[in-house]
Amino acid sequence: MADWTQLPKELLELISKRLGTHYDVIRFRSVCSNWRSAVTAPNRCRNRFAPRFPLLPISSQFSLSKRSVFLLGSPTTSTQTNASSPSSWVIKIEEDPMNGRVQLLNPLSRSRFDSLPDNFPKPLNLLDFRVLELGEEYVLHYLTHHSVGNLYMEKVVLSCLDDNVNDFIILTIHVSGKLAMFKSSVKKWAIIQDMPSPFDDVILYKGNFYAVDNTGRTVVVGLDFETNLIAMPVFGGDKKFLVDSKGELLLVDMYLSIESEPGSSSSSAGFGFVEEYFENLALYMNERTIKFKVFKLDDVGKQWVEAKDLDDRVLFLGDGCTFSASIEDLSVCRGNCIIYVDNFFYSLGEEDGASEHCDVGVFDLESGSIGPLTKFPQFSELFWPPPHWISSTTASDAQINVGESA
Repeated sequence: MADWTQLPKELLELISKRLGTHYDVIRFRSVCSNWRSAVTAPNRCRNRFAPRFPLLPISSQFSLSKRSVFLLGSPTTSTQTNASSPSSWVIKIEEDPMNGRVQLLNPLSRSRFDSLPDNFPKPLNLLDFRVLELGEEYVLHYLTHHSVGNLYMEKVVLSCLDDNVNDFIILTIHVSGKLAMFKSSVKKWAIIQDMPSPFDDVILYKGNFYAVDNTGRTVVVGLDFETNLIAMPVFGGDKKFLVDSKGELLLVDMYLSIESEPGSSSSSAGFGFVEEYFENLALYMNERTIKFKVFKLDDVGKQWVEAKDLDDRVLFLGDGCTFSASIEDLSVCRGNCIIYVDNFFYSLGEEDGASEHCDVGVFDLESGSIGPLTKFPQFSELFWPPPHWISSTTASDAQINVGESA
């Protein structure tokens, strides 16, 4: 039998260049000492940014941190896994830009879990599990002498040029609805003036920046700040998302309906209630998601074509990133669904102690049915609570090991 540890260095280098993610390279290098010495450790450009940048649009400074979404699989086979426990778990992690501490976050929101089970392992070593990196997001942070805070809540995407730690470009949506680009080479923000309508989403797809506005008009954003139209508008919905699904660019159109909170009727209220109502409108009204439509890109016709079926895919629409996974990867029995953040739903599952900070819904593209995550057990088990095979007898306040020394 061949000794895999003795593969030629040149062949190992070729294999490593075909690995999809930073984390795949780490796992590749962990196989044995020969493989580790043959392949250079991945740089930290895509993990954490220590440099400071001018704040947009006022004079200050911020740092950029990366959050990665992982799908953890049970280290045992399906026949060895407890039938009552899911065989997959979706988590998001972030390295704190100030102290380097790795934190566990809600996969679809920007919030941290308030607490972890008492038997949650410390440390949690991702090399102990089957791991698939589903997606990534970047967050801009204020930097002060005493604290770090989120800059603002718009989506941020990043491209490293030629895998160079010090050469990168950031694209985000400015508070005005226009696109803003930062180039490390010039250390300056530029506002891109192209904006027939405010932009809803940005994505890095096949090495290029794409942006979609709230009409569905989609452009490729060049490094020269020029935009080129790739798809005409798709009118109808209220918020647009771009998703990379198995190498194909999709447009997801979210339809919203405003509904009154229970008990907010003003039929018996006086003028004082009306004043209070308009002062606290957000407390009385909810934007509820009622349906989605999904479109595939027709490059030649420069248009979005509606797709009625996602096959075996499940789409995830988070606050800071979008991603997709197959039913095989997720170990669920059905796909053709969209899992999304929705303020109308109030928890991931209050009855089992789940985080109350992320309101998540599920939409079935085939049937058109929609509801809170808790009504779809095969999906809710992917998020919370952690499966039993994660747990150990060690204390809580877990640290997470996702990296390696050089």
